[in-house]
Amino acid sequence: MSDMPLKDYPVAVVGAGPVGLAAAAHLAHKGEKFVVLEAGVSVGEHVRAWSHVQVFSPWRYNVDPVAAALLKAAGWKEPDPDVLPTGGEIVAEYLRPLAELAQIAPNLRLGRRVQSVGRVGYDKMKTVGREQAPFVLRIHSHAGRETVVARAVIDASGTYGMPNPLGSNGLPALGESDCNAQVFYGIPDVLGRDRGRYAGRATVVVGSGHSAFNALLDLAELAAIASGTRITWAIRRSDVGAMYGGGNADALPARGSLGARLRALVDSGRVRLVTGFGVEEMKTDGAGIVLIDGQRRAIGPVDQVIAVTGFRPDLAMLSELRLDLDSAVESPRQLASLIDPNVHSCGTVPPHGSEELRQPEPDLYVVGMKSYGRAPTFLMLTGYEQVRSVVAALTGDIEAARRVELMLPATGVCSATPADNSQTACCNVTPAAIEAGACCHESLKAPAGTSCCAPAPQESSSACCATPRIVTTALAPPQRG
Repeated sequence: MSDMPLKDYPVAVVGAGPVGLAAAAHLAHKGEKFVVLEAGVSVGEHVRAWSHVQVFSPWRYNVDPVAAALLKAAGWKEPDPDVLPTGGEIVAEYLRPLAELAQIAPNLRLGRRVQSVGRVGYDKMKTVGREQAPFVLRIHSHAGRETVVARAVIDASGTYGMPNPLGSNGLPALGESDCNAQVFYGIPDVLGRDRGRYAGRATVVVGSGHSAFNALLDLAELAAIASGTRITWAIRRSDVGAMYGGGNADALPARGSLGARLRALVDSGRVRLVTGFGVEEMKTDGAGIVLIDGQRRAIGPVDQVIAVTGFRPDLAMLSELRLDLDSAVESPRQLASLIDPNVHSCGTVPPHGSEELRQPEPDLYVVGMKSYGRAPTFLMLTGYEQVRSVVAALTGDIEAARRVELMLPATGVCSATPADNSQTACCNVTPAAIEAGACCHESLKAPAGTSCCAPAPQESSSACCATPRIVTTALAPPQRG
């Protein structure tokens, strides 16, 4: 390896998703050397996995400001900031053009999976002079084994590739690996490319977050046109009420409406709900898959299982580096209390940067969804603020690194469900205004009985009135059920 000064090595960015490419944009803007290592054959591989899903937040909240400036300088046509994109549109209209920029494309390496990261000449135990040694990244590609040497590492590899198992104790259920061919981890395209997998078949959905809601509502729509489609919903909770939201009295009425639709499906018997069911074992018989809980209750046999049980970080590749992680959340220790899902939703997580992400290993930063460990409270905008601060720290601008430059809308952008983009919502109030809370102003509520919307309950200061679409949180992993 070369003996050139540490400062002359590039910064290695792991992952070419929204946050990894935003880091690349900030590094390019600062004139820094960098290389982006992406395991997939194209950028945004994790986002492409849910390309059919529409996100909660409009375009204005899904684009990094520095990346947007670089794109506009190259003639990019910015999407309508008030439109809610799908995952596929985020890739096609934002991530791909960003990756093709002259400042980024020469530094992008696709099909490169980082398997391990260490320090040149230093194992985890050696301390003296450690911060002066460059990082070494061991990479697997179609061409074989490669090595990249870097002065710093920004790990934005995400968690979508590491779904939680179905086992209620965090371990794979007994026999789960034997049933993998019939289990989908994440949000399948029930009404599109995966339709043949579920039409006319019996499916059980395991999980209680919004991603489970999406899968269940799509399955119910499929069942209406494909006879023989049967749906079971299994959750670990025994009390269902709060999970549906507050209906018309919900402080977030879009959430209440979404929950109300699912409640109606359960009440009508179109979706069979099994509560207090923690999967312990899975087995196959001649008729399909049977799920068994700790009380030896059984669900099945069914043809398919949809697991929307959340995600976790892959920390194996960082095992030879010094990390300080929260023992439960598996996020950087200083960040854990800010993102704990027992306390926060993604709308209440405060902006944070390099200080909270700092590790005992100098110049190593885990950012984006992976920085949140097992917490499902990640928001794309917060990830952009992370990399802005991290790049500032790596380039010596400590004041900028410590400064908070992100102001989230008062209502958050991850918990409200804006109305259909094809028409204005809440009596001619745009989705952007809804995000800012304008929809909830008394003067904007329509009279009862009008086609625009119904009056919001007086006790709900955040009530909006348009019918919600079925959407999910931007880049937020589903909550574990």
